[in-house]
Amino acid sequence: MSAESSNLSNIEHRAVIKYFVKKGKMPKEIFEDMVSVLQESAPSFSMVKKWARLFQQGRESCEDDPRPGRPVAVVTEENVRKIEKLVLADRRIKLWQIAEEWQISKERVGEIIHEHMNIRKISARWVSKMLTPFNKQRRLQTSKDFLELVGDNIDEICDRIVTVDETWVRQYDPESKQESMQWTKKEKAAEEIQGSKSASKLMATILG
Repeated sequence: MSAESSNLSNIEHRAVIKYFVKKGKMPKEIFEDMVSVLQESAPSFSMVKKWARLFQQGRESCEDDPRPGRPVAVVTEENVRKIEKLVLADRRIKLWQIAEEWQISKERVGEIIHEHMNIRKISARWVSKMLTPFNKQRRLQTSKDFLELVGDNIDEICDRIVTVDETWVRQYDPESKQESMQWTKKEKAAEEIQGSKSASKLMATILG
C-alpha cells in the first residue's frame, strides 16, 4: 500500500476497527494488523482499544458524538424566512419580540436581519413637497406678469392683496422618533418612511 493511500481519516480508522471487532479480533491484534499496513499513519493503541470496546458494546456509528454545549446553528434559511415574514407583517417589530417569538437570541436575530436580509431600522421624518421644474417656471412667469401689470403702483396694489390657501390637515396621534422607527431595505432613502396617517382630517384655510 502506498503512503498516500495509507493516510486514512479517523472515521476510516474506526470503520476498520469495527470490521475487525465483528470478525472477533482483540484490540491488540487489531492494532498490530493496522500498524503492519498503515505504519506511521496507524492510530494509537489507546484509540484502537477505546473504539474496539465501544463497538463490542453495540455501538454502530463511527462518527463523533455531539459535544455538550456545542452551539446549535440558528442562522438557517428556515429561520431567515420566518423572521422575514414577521418583519414584512410588522415593520415596527422589535428585535426582542422576534427573539421571544422564535426563541432565538437577539444577537442572532440582529445578524439575520442586517447581514442576511440586508435591512435596517430608520425613523420617519417630514419631507416638504418639492415643486417640479414646470411648477417653478409657471410661478416665475406669473410673478413677472404681475409686476408688469401693476407697473409703478406696486406698493398700492400689494396693500390691497389678500392671499388665500387651503389644505387638508390630518389629525395625528403624537408619535416619538423611537416609536416611528421601522425596518426597510438599506438602499432605500429615509424619505420613503412616513408616519402613520389618521383617518380624521379637516380643511384649513389660511389668509395672508
